[in-house]
Amino acid sequence: MSDSGSCHGAAPQTVPRKAGHYVALVGPPNAGKSTLFNRLTGLRQKVANFPGVTVEHHVGRVRDESGRDLFVVDLPGIYSMTPRSEDEKVTHDVLVGANASLGKPDAIILILDSTNLQRHLVLAAPVLALGMPTLVVLNMADDLAARGGSVDPAALAKEIGAPVALISASTGEGVERVTHFLRGTGARPTAPEPKFVFPILQTLPARRRWAGRVGLQAGYTAPAPPEWTRRLDRVFLHPIAGPLIFLVVVLGVFQGIFTGAQPMMDGVEQLINWSGGLLGSYLPEGVFRSLLVEGIWGGVGSVVVFLPQILLLFLFIGILEDSGYLARAAVIADRTMARVGLQGKAFIPLLSAYACAVPAIMATRTIEDKRDRLATVLIAPFMTCSARLPIYTLLIAAFVPNTPLLGQFLGLQAAVLLGLYVLGFVAAVGTALLLRSSVLRHAKTMFVMELPPYRRPSVQTLLLRLLDRAVIFLQRAGTVILLVSVGLWILAHLPYENGKPPAIEQSIAGRIGRAVEPVILPLGFNWKIGIGLITSLAAREVIVGTLGTIYGIENADKDSPPLIESLRKDLTPGGAYALMIFFAFAMQCFSTVAIVRRELGSWAWPAVQFAYMGFLAYFGALLTNQVWIAFR
Repeated sequence: MSDSGSCHGAAPQTVPRKAGHYVALVGPPNAGKSTLFNRLTGLRQKVANFPGVTVEHHVGRVRDESGRDLFVVDLPGIYSMTPRSEDEKVTHDVLVGANASLGKPDAIILILDSTNLQRHLVLAAPVLALGMPTLVVLNMADDLAARGGSVDPAALAKEIGAPVALISASTGEGVERVTHFLRGTGARPTAPEPKFVFPILQTLPARRRWAGRVGLQAGYTAPAPPEWTRRLDRVFLHPIAGPLIFLVVVLGVFQGIFTGAQPMMDGVEQLINWSGGLLGSYLPEGVFRSLLVEGIWGGVGSVVVFLPQILLLFLFIGILEDSGYLARAAVIADRTMARVGLQGKAFIPLLSAYACAVPAIMATRTIEDKRDRLATVLIAPFMTCSARLPIYTLLIAAFVPNTPLLGQFLGLQAAVLLGLYVLGFVAAVGTALLLRSSVLRHAKTMFVMELPPYRRPSVQTLLLRLLDRAVIFLQRAGTVILLVSVGLWILAHLPYENGKPPAIEQSIAGRIGRAVEPVILPLGFNWKIGIGLITSLAAREVIVGTLGTIYGIENADKDSPPLIESLRKDLTPGGAYALMIFFAFAMQCFSTVAIVRRELGSWAWPAVQFAYMGFLAYFGALLTNQVWIAFR
C-alpha cells in the first residue's frame, strides 16, 4: 500500500511516521530507484528517465517473516549531499533527520548504476559518512554484463567498508540480497572498517579521485557504450533531422489517439447507453430514477467514455519516456527554450504538465534557479493536460469533419487537436518571454542533463502505469465529477412547484446560467455552457459531465440524442472553436491553484496567474467567435 497521496489533481498529503523500521532508498537519477522500490514493496510508481519525477517521498510497506512492518522510503534522485534544488533538499532533509514527518531513517539503501559506476560512486562517500547501516546496490547487472563490463562486489565492499549487492531490479536478479538487508535492518552490517577518513573527501574533486581509485581496486571494468545508442543519437540529436523526427513522432501520436481509440470509445459509449437504459427499465418513474439515470449515469458516463483516449495518450508517452527518447527531446527543446530565456530543465516539468499540471508544478523543485522555477510554475498550466482532452475530443467530433490532410497519416481532426496543443505551448512561450523580459529578468543559466541509454520499455511497467491512470481517472469520475453531477441535478430540479420539477431553464441551475449568459454571449456561448464553465472550475473535464446531465434532463421525455447532436443544435462552429480556445487558456482547475499557492507560499502569484489566464481565455474566445461571425 502507498502512504502518499495521488499526484493527479491533488497535492500529496503529509503523513506522520508510523511505528516501524524505516529504510531510505537513495541514489542518482536514472539509477533504477523506482523500479527497485516497486519490486520490493509491490507498489506501482512512475518509472522515468528524468530527474525530479519523484517530487515527494513515497513510503512502501514490506512485512518480514515475523510480521514486523518495514518501510521503504523512495526519495528524489540526488547527485550529492549538497542540495541545490527543492527536490534535492527533500532527500537531504530526510537523510539528516530534518524531515518532521519521517524523522531520521534507520538504514539506507544506496542504489547506483553499475554501468556508470565511477561517476555514481561520488555519492557514496557523503552517504556512508552519515554513519547509518547502508547497503550499496549496484543496479543494472544484466546491462553491465551484456556490454562487456564487470565489477567485484566483494572487493568493492572491502574498499568502502559497507556491504555491496550486484542486482538487476528489472529482472529480479540478486534482489534477495536487498530483501535480506531489509529484514536485518535493525542491526548494523558486519563489514570491515573504512580504510579512509571521510572528512578529507568533502570536495568534489577529492571524491572523484577516490571513486576512480576504489573502482580500480574493485576490478571495475567500464562497459562499452552501447553502439546502437550512439548510432541513434547521431540521428535523433542531429540539428536538422532531430527536430523533424520529433515532429513526425508527435503527429503520429495525435493521429493514433483519434484512430486507435475510436473503436474502444464507441464500445464504451454503447455499454454506458445500454446499461443506463437497462437500469432505467427496472426503476419506476420518479425522482430516484431521474437522479440515477439522468444525473449520475448521464453526467459521469459522458466523461468515462473518453477513458480510452486518455489511456492511449499515456501509453504513447510511456513508450517514448521509458525508451529514453524523451530525454533526447529535452535536449532538442532546450535550443528553443533558451531563446525565450527558460532554463533547459524546465522542459521536464513542462512535459509532465501534458499529463497533469499538479505533479508538473511540484517537479519544478529540480530547477535550482528561483526565477527559472517561478517562470516554469507560472507557465505550466498552459500545457494541454489530459483533463482538456475530453473537452477537445467532444467538440472536435461535433464540429470538425474527419477529412484527410496527409492521406491516412494525418486527418483534419487530429490536426485541430495538435493545433490546440501547439496553441497552449505558444501561450506558455509567449508568457515566458513576457516574464523574462520584465519581472523575472536575469542572466541565462546552464542546462546539464544526463542522457540514459536507449532501453526496451517493459510491457509490465507500461500496463501497470495504464492501470494506475485508469484507477485515478475513475476515482476522479467517482468523486469530483459524481458530486458535481448530483449537485447539478439537484439544482436543475429546484424549486419544486405543485410536486413537479420546473423546466430546466427555470430551475436554480438555469437561473445561474441565465445570469452569466450576457457576459459569455459574445463568445458564442449560451446559458448551458455558462453552467459548465462554473462547474468546470472544480476540474476541467467536469464540463462534459455537466452538459451530459443538462441535455439528459432536457430530453428526458423522449429518446435522448447523443451529446454531440445536442451540441450541434446549441452551438455555432464559431462558438465551438471559441470554447476550445477558452479551455486552451483558462486555468479551470482549483487543484492547480492550490498547488501553486503551496509551492510559492503566497496567494499573490496564483491570483495573478488565474486572472491573467482568464483574461487570455475570454478575449481569445471572443476574438475567435467574432472572426467566425465576420467571415461566415
